[in-house]
Amino acid sequence: MNLYVIVLGLIVLTLLSVSLGRLGKVKTKADYLVAGRSLPAIVLVFTLLSSWIGSGSLLGGAENAYKHGFAALWQGAGGWFGLLLIYFIAPRARKFAQYTIPDLLEARYNQTARVLGVMAILLTYTAITSYQLIGGGDILHLIFPTIISPILGRYILAAFVILFTAIAGMSSVAYMDLFIGLLATVTLSLALPVLIHSAGGWSAVHAALPPTHFQIFGDLRPIQALELFLPTCMLLLGNQSMYQKFFSARSEKDAARAVIGWIIGTIILETVIVAIAVTGSALFPNGEVHDRPREILAYCGLHAFSGGSSALALLGALLMGAIFAKIISTANNYLFSPATNLVNDIFVRYMQPNASNKKVLIVSRLMVVLLGLWSLFQSLGTESVLKKALYAYTIYSAALTPVILAAFFWKRATASAAVASIGIGTFITVIWDTAFIHRNVPAVLAERDAIFPALLASLICLFAVSLFTPAPTAKQLEPFSEA
Repeated sequence: MNLYVIVLGLIVLTLLSVSLGRLGKVKTKADYLVAGRSLPAIVLVFTLLSSWIGSGSLLGGAENAYKHGFAALWQGAGGWFGLLLIYFIAPRARKFAQYTIPDLLEARYNQTARVLGVMAILLTYTAITSYQLIGGGDILHLIFPTIISPILGRYILAAFVILFTAIAGMSSVAYMDLFIGLLATVTLSLALPVLIHSAGGWSAVHAALPPTHFQIFGDLRPIQALELFLPTCMLLLGNQSMYQKFFSARSEKDAARAVIGWIIGTIILETVIVAIAVTGSALFPNGEVHDRPREILAYCGLHAFSGGSSALALLGALLMGAIFAKIISTANNYLFSPATNLVNDIFVRYMQPNASNKKVLIVSRLMVVLLGLWSLFQSLGTESVLKKALYAYTIYSAALTPVILAAFFWKRATASAAVASIGIGTFITVIWDTAFIHRNVPAVLAERDAIFPALLASLICLFAVSLFTPAPTAKQLEPFSEA
């Protein structure tokens, strides 16, 4: 156990050192919010990879794989399909080169779209941050079971995340992600074959589990697979954290090149994560992890490598540390992103347009603290990481992704349509699981996830209202034209 404590301590110290090392380079608003638009392709690859693969994959996806096998890859596949489309968006996003998605919404639509966009992002990203805190708290509890409860672990992780994020903004986040991405990619890739060998080989894993664990849909119905695929795909296509990375790129070419590396890395890592969880379900079919399957990756790191050589013990400790670091990384990204919205889209835009760089930096760090505390509060009332993830993904998928894609690819989309689309997509997602819906909507619909009704209503508003309102001006369209 001392080895796990040492590895975890070294990782935390390394992350803190990276953040403090970037602090001296942060002097202006652009330095804090978009790293001075200086990130090269290699840094972009790992910060995109680290921000995307967090507790949603490491806990929610792994829990799904433990229960249902490789059908869990439908969740990851939504992201893979989205990434292929993003390759064509990245250069355009870098050409636009502002700070946030609401910047884009106001430039292409109007101020109301900006404000509604901020609200949708706050709901989505603080929810995503909240279940990162759950994941980190679980890991601290596994390592220190008699000292740290899962709830206390959430408080501790919240303190880490708030501190790391507030120090140096995007520059801190991106260069921490470079270290974390390398650590996680290497460690997870090494751990998988070792675990398969421990289970007696792939044939033994296959024999120990139901045949459905290895089928395309497994024991899921096709509509359930689509409910995993669609929110992930739509979130990725409109993800503000991703666009902020593109806005931070050194050039349009760096943004496009980074997407290629991101595609390769995401397919490899998400497949490895699911394979580890499936192997873990063969190794540990019973016991406490059966009741808390979201912990399967960390549980493997803690128990599957013990009793062997010192090299195996180190690999187990590094696996646990890499998962912990990835969770911190994702929490950093999704906490930092809405903080920039409150600063850039509310404080600077409406309250103090002429605020000095010093004041902007102070307010930015204060927003990180406040949103971190709000995310912590949400985490205390959440138990299902997968359900919380799909809720967060659906808000963004229905409210923002359609209007963001229309900004780049549909010249006829209008401001009134964007406002209607964002509003109805957010509203339906938020109320879908309430008693009102269950009383007034047929059970066959009410029992499904919100993604289909929310996205359908959003798209209907976007297209119908656009066709019945005046087309946008050439000035509004110019920043979004082909790069």
